[in-house]
Amino acid sequence: MVYIQSHFTTKLVNQALLFIFGTNLSVLKSVQRLYYIDAIRAWAILMMLQGHFIDGLLDPAFRDKENELFSWWLYFRGITAPVFFTVSGFIVSYLLLNNTVQNHQNPRIKKSLKRGLELIFYGYLLRLNFGGLFKGQLYNAFYQIDVLHCIGLALLSIVLLYKVHLWLSDLGLKWAYAIIQLSTVLLLFLGEPYYKTVEYEYLPQLFANYLHKANGSVFTIIPWLGYSSFGALLSQVYLRFQNKPYFYSFFILGSLLSGLLLIHYSSGFFTELITLHSTFAFLQEVVNNNYLFIRLGDVLIVFAVFASLRELTKYKSIVKIGQSTLTTYIIHYMILYGSFTGYGLYRFYKKSLNWAEATTYALLFMLICTLSAVVYHHFKPKLKTWITCVKHGFLKRLKQLL
Repeated sequence: MVYIQSHFTTKLVNQALLFIFGTNLSVLKSVQRLYYIDAIRAWAILMMLQGHFIDGLLDPAFRDKENELFSWWLYFRGITAPVFFTVSGFIVSYLLLNNTVQNHQNPRIKKSLKRGLELIFYGYLLRLNFGGLFKGQLYNAFYQIDVLHCIGLALLSIVLLYKVHLWLSDLGLKWAYAIIQLSTVLLLFLGEPYYKTVEYEYLPQLFANYLHKANGSVFTIIPWLGYSSFGALLSQVYLRFQNKPYFYSFFILGSLLSGLLLIHYSSGFFTELITLHSTFAFLQEVVNNNYLFIRLGDVLIVFAVFASLRELTKYKSIVKIGQSTLTTYIIHYMILYGSFTGYGLYRFYKKSLNWAEATTYALLFMLICTLSAVVYHHFKPKLKTWITCVKHGFLKRLKQLL
């Protein structure tokens, strides 16, 4: 009798979750196990906050690469963007592949497309300057591409490749998704030295800025899209083996070893290929500046570290910070760079602080941005309700007047 009631309750909960969220209890349980992914996002956003603050406000006199502390800070700052792109690709792909509906009606397709477009929209919105708008102008900074634009476009590309995967799966190619994503990573990373030399004068600035940095773009889809594709690849491997015995032991060890190999031996491996045959001569340009594969190694080590600490990453504060990264980014951008007005900390204190001032104020900046984002998300439902009530009240009053 107890079993029947339990079975009935589980079935009822599954039906309710399927109706509300487009998924069921087993899927939600598997998603809930990935707290450490939220922890990685939280760590990455905190690294970004202090990185942007110190890089923008630290006096050049203190930027001594011979200084061991500064060298370590500079190296770890370079890990942030690859981690962000990889985690973004992992999450959207994980949700797509883990949904019970594995066809073109997958509800995650629409949600992921919406999220991607939202990120691109916010990317442009944050670069608006009202002073220029009042003059009927859009300054060149508005067209420059930043991390939000690129991650948004990466999400759109993952959805597109997911749909290609669905078509190929119908033909019996079960690992088509992983093969496509791996091919994308290799194409973008190995071809990066050549892509960056291409000129795009024939394209409008709006589109050309996604492909090169000539007009001041901070990020471009080549090669950064490759990290999101790697995250998508990693998500399929994760889903395929996550229920196997000792999965986390193999995942952590495999990520750690792969990361160390990429960091210390990828350049040597490419050099060996070059000496092996002239076909691989193009790899010399990769060897000359092998930052992409080295940073990919860093990303894998970050995954290994957080996966090994996964039992310590379930604290609500960590999860909340990880789940509010977009809001945190928007708040930090407005305070630091002065979105809309042009009056931010960067305008008044650009490259003027010493190390003690920069680190102290960076910690305060991190606290303000993350706390503001968490508080906003806490009151967001009430705020939405209040806005809806005000809107309905205004429309009702307007109808009465008319």
